[in-house]
Amino acid sequence: MITTTHTWMHATLIFAAIYNLAWGSFVIVFPLLPFQLAGLAEPNYPQIWQCFGMIVGVYGIGYAIAAANPLRHWPIVLVGLLGKLFGPLGFLFYAIRGELPWIAGWTIVTNDLAWWIPFGLILHAAYRAAIANPAAAFAPPMPMPR
Repeated sequence: MITTTHTWMHATLIFAAIYNLAWGSFVIVFPLLPFQLAGLAEPNYPQIWQCFGMIVGVYGIGYAIAAANPLRHWPIVLVGLLGKLFGPLGFLFYAIRGELPWIAGWTIVTNDLAWWIPFGLILHAAYRAAIANPAAAFAPPMPMPR
């Protein structure tokens, strides 16, 4: 159920779904292009990069599901935010050690950083809703339509 208070959350998650599906598909179809555009050596096994694209696309499906009721599906948003936190941390770890070139982090801005605040706000709203109505916070799953 989408209420007016949830409209921005719904829109954010739909946009995240579209973005992740598009970016994941792009990486699957053109796995070497991001490396070429950044002037980096192409990986020996682009299939690993394609698997990464598949994972990003699967997150997109999760965001589309969460968009239907962001407060109910907050665990999907939490998993997404964790990925968007740990990915940049891993990049920083290796870039600081000189094992990854800094230019390799250009996608972090749109793939990760841009989502920290909206996902955090959705999770904060879910927390506040759970405090206001603890019984509904972990409601059983909705029945499947027949």
